[in-house]
Amino acid sequence: MKIVPDRLVFLGFGKFVRSDKITAIVPIEEDRGSGRRTLVYIEDIREPLVASRTENTILRDMVGAESGAIEVLRELQIQITQVRPLLKSSIRSEAGLDLDLLSKQISDLTGDDEARRDAPDRLL
Repeated sequence: MKIVPDRLVFLGFGKFVRSDKITAIVPIEEDRGSGRRTLVYIEDIREPLVASRTENTILRDMVGAESGAIEVLRELQIQITQVRPLLKSSIRSEAGLDLDLLSKQISDLTGDDEARRDAPDRLL
């Protein structure tokens, strides 16, 4: 996961902080309750801020909802590289689905070509 820089993350009760300034997120275990869910440590601030949101919600906002989608796309791209050329051709003929084109579109969206670099040569 990559943190989206300069994104404002809502901590609850009108508190916002830049995603790239958060250094640690710790769930509150004792005295946890309404308005007290997570301690958020911020760069250059000595004491943590108390957030009314859960650590998972804060983390999701830090990386952005699109981060999960990008991970799914990358996994799909890796799976596509494992499909043999003959099966790709059959899928293209029978279903009209061009897996190579789909893989290229995923690379364009994600900005990388990781799956192709990591895939064994015989599968490409």
